Formats: sequence, C-alpha cells, structure tokens
Amino acid sequence: MKEISAGGVVYQFQDGQLLLLMIEDRYGKVTLAKGKQEPGETIEETALREVLEETGVGGRLVEKLETVYYEYNHPVTGEKVKKEVHYYLVEAYTTEITVQLEEINAVRWCTPEEAWMMQQQKGYKNNEIVLKKALTYFKIEV
Repeated sequence: MKEISAGGVVYQFQDGQLLLLMIEDRYGKVTLAKGKQEPGETIEETALREVLEETGVGGRLVEKLETVYYEYNHPVTGEKVKKEVHYYLVEAYTTEITVQLEEINAVRWCTPEEAWMMQQQKGYKNNEIVLKKALTYFKIEV
C-alpha cells in the first residue's frame, strides 16, 4: 500500500523576526503540518489544505523543500504502508492559530533556534532535513 501526503514548513515575519510554525502531535512529538492527498487534488493543494486544516493558518507556497520516504505499519490492518511526503516552504498570510484537536496537542510560532532545538529534542528524524532546508533558505546555519 502507498500513501502520498504533503505539508510544509510555515513561516512569517513578525516585527522583522522570522518565526516558524511548529506542531506537537497527539503522541507528544514535534512535527510539521502534513496530511494525505485527497482524490483530484494536486500535491500543492494538499500541502496548503493540510496546513490550514491542522493549524488554521492560511499560506502560499514559496518553494519545494524535500520529498521524504518512509514505511510504517498501518495501525488497524497491520499492513506495511510506503509513505511519500512532499514538503514545501509556506509563507503564512494569516497567522492566527486554530488547532485541529483530534490530531494535534499544540501549535505555536517559534524562533528558528527554538524550532531547531524542538526538532532535535522531540522531532521525527525524517523531518530534520526538511527543517534544515527551510533554515538554509533563510541563510540560518544549524
């Protein structure tokens, strides 16, 4: 079985300060907004819809960051699922957060340094390259 998802690293500038949107999922892990592609939807549409659904933040795609591949066992069927996730850099045009409570514990705006520290401490390993590429886009070394 194969699943395709999309999402992104969402950012805004507030008083000249770069802020990134970080999520704590229902498992207590730090992650990025992402979700499954729906029939008839482009990957880009999926990325923006998922950011909006999970966080309440509207955005526009800036550029493609990375495609991540991994496998997991489906929690209900036990079937091995091959997952493909397309990540984009997403500029927020709305910044008020509305959390999708059934999937997410918390969402917050963080400085790049806070976001990187959270990723290192409680993030999914396969998101590291995605966040690193987003920081590199802004010429931030980690």
